[in-house]
Amino acid sequence: MTIKWNQAVRHLFMIAFSLLMAYPVLWWIGASLKSNSELSSPNLFPASPQWSNFVKGWNSVPGHSFTDFYLNTFGLEIAVLAVTLISSTLVAFGFGRLNFPLKTFWFSLLMVTLMLPGQVLIIPQYAMFHQLGWVNTYLPFIVPHLLASGAGGTFFVFLLIQFVRGIPKELDESAKIDGCSWFGIYWRIVMPLTKPAIVTVMIFCFLWNWDDFLGHLLYINSVDKYTVGLALRMINDSQSGQEWGQLLAMSLVSIVPATLVFMFLQKYFVEGIATSGIKG
Repeated sequence: MTIKWNQAVRHLFMIAFSLLMAYPVLWWIGASLKSNSELSSPNLFPASPQWSNFVKGWNSVPGHSFTDFYLNTFGLEIAVLAVTLISSTLVAFGFGRLNFPLKTFWFSLLMVTLMLPGQVLIIPQYAMFHQLGWVNTYLPFIVPHLLASGAGGTFFVFLLIQFVRGIPKELDESAKIDGCSWFGIYWRIVMPLTKPAIVTVMIFCFLWNWDDFLGHLLYINSVDKYTVGLALRMINDSQSGQEWGQLLAMSLVSIVPATLVFMFLQKYFVEGIATSGIKG
């Protein structure tokens, strides 16, 4: 009886704590359905929901709708994801499977760059990309990832290296006997076996680039190329009498893709993090 009572108390505490943590999100949802005059109301949800906030917010930027901004963002995300997976897996395979001169030195240098604060690189990177004429293009986001750098690039390589090192090398030897090349080993053996780690990299890459407001603000100047984050700022700046309900409605919509990605790939995400942490 005592054990059941302890379990009931524990469950009640967890439920209460979960509701406390969920309250800001619930307030956010309720506020997105309110008018400006109702925002100060103590009620969590409005008596008369303003569903028009979503429709008006979607078309609140003159000459554009959020459809354009979502297409820009998803196009950029797909390009960054593609080059990140290609470069990170190749570099990780090289460090995890191949022997080459100064391998330890290059790996140590890679780890040093992992410890370098990103804020230190903002000014020199902007100066370099400006000289190359890449400002107001998507190249500053795509090209660094092509070289296994960029936002989180070094971390992705490190994560994949730990996973690749845990794959038995006997598989490589068996493949060589069958006449498989190093690229064949990479593509046919290592890549399929690193699926959990690859999905983890995909999730991190998607979330970090989706939330990269500062980078988008620095390098994108044309409204035609704006991403969702920049469009939200434009809603906030474009109206003299701010409609907070519309802004909150669009900010709520903006987190839906990232939330869905994490929900559907959560299984692989946990598996990838756990397995990468114990292998090596």
